[in-house]
Amino acid sequence: MLKKQTVWLLTMLSLMVVLSAYYILSKPDEELSFDDSTVNNLDVLNNDESTFGAEVTNITNKGHDEWFAMLRMEVQNERSMSKERYNNVVKSSSTSTDEKNEALNKIQEIDQVTTKETILQERILAASEEYEDVLVRYNNDKLHVHIRTSDLSVQEANHIMQLAYSEFGDIPVEVDFNS
Repeated sequence: MLKKQTVWLLTMLSLMVVLSAYYILSKPDEELSFDDSTVNNLDVLNNDESTFGAEVTNITNKGHDEWFAMLRMEVQNERSMSKERYNNVVKSSSTSTDEKNEALNKIQEIDQVTTKETILQERILAASEEYEDVLVRYNNDKLHVHIRTSDLSVQEANHIMQLAYSEFGDIPVEVDFNS
């Protein structure tokens, strides 16, 4: 148990050192800049049956490859830590059966969300050849869809939100893209 924690701690410290070095050595022109253009309350099905509150935002970022990679690593690390905590609950001899079952259910939920995100990412990438990369994150009952493309129309955003609805159900969706 102690070895796992030590390895995890060293891994996180190494990651922090690498990311710190990257930020220190990165050029100022690689910073994110946000465009305030948003489209709110887009109609997901292109008719009046269902409307989600959503945002489409243009993000301009010359270091977008690094941003996508960093965001993916952050999500993966958070989920790995959560699963490790739940696994520790399951392995503990002092926890009740109900607590162990709850921890196992949480692990299963994390795995299901990760699978749904992956499926949705693949479906969005398949929807247009113009999408260079897609990152889907489910966080606090809200879905964040980040797309690397030069332009994203309202119709494309509607289609993406329809895909999100079919995979995740009726939840708020935020779609942003970078150029």
